Amino acid sequence: MEPAQLGVIEGYFGRPWSWAERAGVATLLAGHDYSFFIYAPKADARLREDWREPYADDELAALRDFADHCRSLGLRFGIGLSPFEAWLDFGMEVRADLAAKLAALDEIGIDELGILFDDMRGDLPDLAARQVEIVDFAAASTRAGRIIVCPSYYSDDPLLDRVFGQRPPDYLEQLGERLDPRIGMFWTGEEVCSREYSPGHLDDVATRLGRKPILWDNYPVNDGATMSQHLHLRAFTGRPAAIGGSIAAHAVNPALQPVLSCIPMLTLPMSYARGRDYHYGAAFIEAAEAVVGPELAAMLQRDLLNLQDVGLDNLGDRRARLRARYCAFDDAAAREVVAWLDGSYAPDGKAVQTQ
Repeated sequence: MEPAQLGVIEGYFGRPWSWAERAGVATLLAGHDYSFFIYAPKADARLREDWREPYADDELAALRDFADHCRSLGLRFGIGLSPFEAWLDFGMEVRADLAAKLAALDEIGIDELGILFDDMRGDLPDLAARQVEIVDFAAASTRAGRIIVCPSYYSDDPLLDRVFGQRPPDYLEQLGERLDPRIGMFWTGEEVCSREYSPGHLDDVATRLGRKPILWDNYPVNDGATMSQHLHLRAFTGRPAAIGGSIAAHAVNPALQPVLSCIPMLTLPMSYARGRDYHYGAAFIEAAEAVVGPELAAMLQRDLLNLQDVGLDNLGDRRARLRARYCAFDDAAAREVVAWLDGSYAPDGKAVQTQ
């Protein structure tokens, strides 16, 4: 797999990163074979429920500064827009609002435009046709070099049908057939949070979509009531180099902790580059040392069971002992561990419905 196909899709629920944190993550990943960064946190209502409202001047300035920072690193910058319920009535007023939003994003300068139809009801018989109409309009209205669509049903996981309504028959096939073949399509795998990917599955998906999928990889994301109980730190597994020929790109949805997210994210290019010689345990140590240094990396390795597997509310007396150890480090990653132990990443009012 070519390094240029690795990227970030910042698509989590919950407390968003600061701009300084984003800049730090982009700087680190750009030096490890990542090539694009798509800004799309669910907490940014201007990209979701309130997408028709314009950004304030200071918000636009912050986006523009981050876009410039990404480009200075050689990263393509993108934004993921969810035109909430636009397909219910895509009339002249909604079209005008979408054109205005896209024009504002073009002024920032975007290389990638995501049109995201995820995490909203989709049980309409003509859903694919309605969504293609929106995407075609967006494609004619933007200067972005690549457009990527996230379908409403972005996995075969039946959980999506239980939460968002039964998917229309042949929805993916219709969407793939009607979309311009130059437009990319996100796919999370056999599950919303897939444990692994195989060439066979991805080749089947490519046939259904009429193009190779762009993976939206929901690891190490840890939003929502269930996943926020865990720090996802371990190296990537279940993403063998063999899948590289079956996908168009691989985008990682990071965790709520920006610095700690970089540990597993640095192991993904190792998996692709090393193939059969990849060892996830050794990759974790190598990545952790690169992000936080040898001493803190050794401590994280020792505490992996408690941090990733046990669950915050099940730590009991260990919680205080862990907190005391990590408070001793003057380090951003250690402060993220402490904040997690203190419950600072607990879900807000916007629930992750797929947990």
